[in-house]
Amino acid sequence: MRNRYIVAYDVSDGTRLRRIFKKMNGFGDALQYSVFACDLSSKERVLMEEALTEIMDIKEDRVIIIDVGPVEGRGGDVVRTLGRQVKPKEREALIV
Repeated sequence: MRNRYIVAYDVSDGTRLRRIFKKMNGFGDALQYSVFACDLSSKERVLMEEALTEIMDIKEDRVIIIDVGPVEGRGGDVVRTLGRQVKPKEREALIV
């Protein structure tokens, strides 16, 4: 079963910020510059957490992971966007 996760991060270093953004593109879709929606299995979530931990500085940076539920149920309906939505092809332009 896949759950939808909202992942937001606050990274203090520009190099780490770009690396985390690129890594997150492999796990989900950018909603904002530092916010992603990710539909992941339990194993994929663990892999994402390990990958982010390798890049970030635990003492300076922060990543928040919110489990909003199964993609097939409530999780697929809880994220709403007001205004212009980011299309998948625009994701590359968001790289800082």
